[in-house]
Amino acid sequence: MVKVRQQKWSFLCVACACALVTGARAQTSLPAVTPPVLATQATAGAVPRVFAPTMPRITYSRYPWKTEIVATVFWVGEEPTENNPTPNNKSSWDTQWQQNFGGYDDPDPTKRTSNYLPAAFVPRQNPFYIALPYNDVLDYNTTKPEAKTKIPWFAQRFTKQGRSVLKSQWLAIRYGNRVCYAQWEDCGPFNTEDVDYVFGPNRPKNDKNNGAGIDISPAVRDYLGIKSGGKVDWRFVDLNEIPDGPWRYYGDNNHFIRAKANEKNVLAARLEELRRMRDEYFKQNGSSEYRRR
Repeated sequence: MVKVRQQKWSFLCVACACALVTGARAQTSLPAVTPPVLATQATAGAVPRVFAPTMPRITYSRYPWKTEIVATVFWVGEEPTENNPTPNNKSSWDTQWQQNFGGYDDPDPTKRTSNYLPAAFVPRQNPFYIALPYNDVLDYNTTKPEAKTKIPWFAQRFTKQGRSVLKSQWLAIRYGNRVCYAQWEDCGPFNTEDVDYVFGPNRPKNDKNNGAGIDISPAVRDYLGIKSGGKVDWRFVDLNEIPDGPWRYYGDNNHFIRAKANEKNVLAARLEELRRMRDEYFKQNGSSEYRRR
């Protein structure tokens, strides 16, 4: 009888676990993703993996396109220069940005993989990042007064004064017939007060670098096939507008990675509960031989 009960219970545990995995994936709003095989520096010249679709999904969006905006390239760990006096080892919201990213995001194309990553390491944050010329906080204790009325999602995300509601927001960046998706992780170029351009109808206030209005990372540059100084269109996007692509696969700041990790935690907790229930069942209904173990 003991063997029959154990086999029946094992069968039920497997069935429960399979049903749990199916149910967990069905309930989450963000589908699980599997990262592509990393390319090494030796394969840096290979054709990048193709993702489809490259154009935004046809869906309603409350965010309009900003068109014909000059884009310049910046990167984590960038040293200050005469034309760009601000170092990028830290960001407007992260004093240890380079360390938290995992290293220097080398923009040299020969030192990057065909999967849009730096060849020297796997970044701990999303390599698809951008900067826009507005910061919603003055310091770690103060949020700018206009942020409440200018930022569309302010009410949904505000938690306390001095904590940004902009950090890690997603954008779509369009160049020709290519569209890339990236997260807002710093402020610039050259301005952190241009709220009426970022959230309004105005053109960028900045007059440097041909009036640049967005900074893009090397990964964004390479995916779009654009050079620094080219013109792009961009707009904010909600998570349900973001298609499959290399922007989903890396980074502890990445909503898709966090959703997958949360799904695993929920599944592990439920399996542990099933084990506890199994053990309790055998304690109450198992044989004397099982009780002596």
